[in-house]
Amino acid sequence: MADEEEDDYLAMSFDTAGSKQGKETSIQRTARLKKEAAERGRVPSKRELADQAKAAREAALATQLDASNKGAKMMAKMGFKGGALGKSEDARTQPIEVMLKEDRGGIGMDSEKKRKIREAAAEVEDQHKRRKVDEVEYRERTRNEREEWRAEGQMWSAMRTLEGFETGGVATGAEADDVRGHAGDASKLTETEHKPLRSINVLWRPLVKQRLEKERDRRMRYDLDQSLSRKGDYEDPDADQDDKLALGAEVEELDEEDPELEELEALSFAERLEKIIKELREEYYYCFWCKYRYPDEAMEDCPGVTEDEHG
Repeated sequence: MADEEEDDYLAMSFDTAGSKQGKETSIQRTARLKKEAAERGRVPSKRELADQAKAAREAALATQLDASNKGAKMMAKMGFKGGALGKSEDARTQPIEVMLKEDRGGIGMDSEKKRKIREAAAEVEDQHKRRKVDEVEYRERTRNEREEWRAEGQMWSAMRTLEGFETGGVATGAEADDVRGHAGDASKLTETEHKPLRSINVLWRPLVKQRLEKERDRRMRYDLDQSLSRKGDYEDPDADQDDKLALGAEVEELDEEDPELEELEALSFAERLEKIIKELREEYYYCFWCKYRYPDEAMEDCPGVTEDEHG
């Protein structure tokens, strides 16, 4: 027996051409035997065992119900002859599939995870949509604010022009007014501002009201700074007697309600500007955009009423 297992060196052949169809050499045979022995003696790893068990389980679960199945034989003994597993027409023809749970989570954990994933995805999508909406709203809001700010400056300029026409002052309207100071020295009240506030055209009445408020604030600050509010004999050296009397009556009038002015100030700057421009055109044939007073109401060379029409 030992002689048969010994290598026969005389029977060895060498494939000089490198062909795989040649006879197995003794060295190749020895290597093959060692490899087969190692495979037979090797213990599979846990991963390999788990893969083998999973493959066997999937193959068993995929087996259809037939006459050779053990479950089918048991059902046949109880009178089952095949067909649907119920009385209704759409009854199942195969048993309910077994869903094997491989993780350690509780029952319903998978559906809860899926729900959270769906909610997270929906939230990301909502945030993306809100971000787009916020960007559009921000651009729109910025554009509207810029247009309102521009319309406000134009409104005060047109108001100043209208005041100049009605008071006989300079009415070019070319110079821009200070929107917050609204031009002019408020320390001296003009003759027009000595009139009752409600008798002034409401379209430029805010100019007079703001000058009166500025004058009132100036006097109050001066009294406070000089600590003269307690003295009954205090007199402003810069104000003459007519100004004192007029200021006293008009300052009291500032606190009274003015529904006509409130209605005007409820409008947007663009709407107020439109009203003033219309008044200038109808009463004085003056185009605020052309900065020119036409000789008659036809205003033939004027391109139009709006700023866009003036190019």
